[in-house]
Amino acid sequence: MSPEAAPDEAVDPCASSAFLVNESLGYLFPAALRAAAVVGVADHLAHGPRSPAELAEATGTDPRNLYRVLRLLATRGVFEEDAGGRFRLTAAGDALRTDAPCSARSAVLMNTDRSMWLPTADLSRCVSEGTSAFEHLFGLPFFDYFGQDEDTADVFHCGMAAMSDAENGPIAAACDLPPTGTVVDVGGGHGGLLLAVLDRHPGLHGVLYDQPHVLAGHRLDTPGTAGRWATETGDFFAAVPKGDVLMLKRIMHDWEDEQCVTLLDRCRAALAPGGRILVVDAVIPPGNAPHQAKALDLLLMACLVGRERTEAEFATLFESAGLKLARVVPTPTVLSVVEAVAA
Repeated sequence: MSPEAAPDEAVDPCASSAFLVNESLGYLFPAALRAAAVVGVADHLAHGPRSPAELAEATGTDPRNLYRVLRLLATRGVFEEDAGGRFRLTAAGDALRTDAPCSARSAVLMNTDRSMWLPTADLSRCVSEGTSAFEHLFGLPFFDYFGQDEDTADVFHCGMAAMSDAENGPIAAACDLPPTGTVVDVGGGHGGLLLAVLDRHPGLHGVLYDQPHVLAGHRLDTPGTAGRWATETGDFFAAVPKGDVLMLKRIMHDWEDEQCVTLLDRCRAALAPGGRILVVDAVIPPGNAPHQAKALDLLLMACLVGRERTEAEFATLFESAGLKLARVVPTPTVLSVVEAVAA
């Protein structure tokens, strides 16, 4: 089940067939990863190796089936099985602990939640009908469903915060920000990026703008940011708080072009003279090289109405909203800072 390169064109056709069969089983790895995250196996390995029987007792699971899950995850470097049949955490697997620095557990639970998992099994519907599979399965559009399902919404927002934790510092460092003024984090969730920005720039004031139920979990109230932040609620398709810099992280990829143009138009109207809009999103590179955005693009196709975009596609959206693409700033993460200014 380990990832393998595609066979060369000159290889026996049976080898190509075997390669594709192996690829078709790839979904079992995230399924196993989810199972380990749900029962909290990694938390019980923080102090050293343990046997499947010990782990099963600690997690209230079946020892034989737990072993089978851990054995597969060990082939991908999440755990490591020793000669005595005990499992230990690897450096990668350590991030599955709930209390690990930059824990990935909430993000794993979000990415493998049934609200994400089930629509991706129906990608053929998206291809055939040109629409999302989510509403067909759940009866409502993605964000409307979350608005009425508190538990699933909590999984999503906690998972997005966990995905962002490792990104926010490097992204904040890559953003070209003024020494003073107001930065508005549009649709900023729990405020992780805005917090990283305020920590780096003590002369800035921040506004976290999102829905009330999302802002209830914000993390801005720290000693270092005291008196320099506020929260505002509203619909960003209707209006956006005024600011010198408006940030939109992982927002535009959720929406169709027409909705993005509306959002950008609202942002342009809220910009102070000389202000900038920083769209923090993946920018799909040309060519055949792997890139996380190419995979995430299919998740967006299955669950939402948006997509990941190329630099040229961002430029077109900006132009439609009376803006122009100023530059694209890469970051050490999979995301870039796509900067727009008034045309």
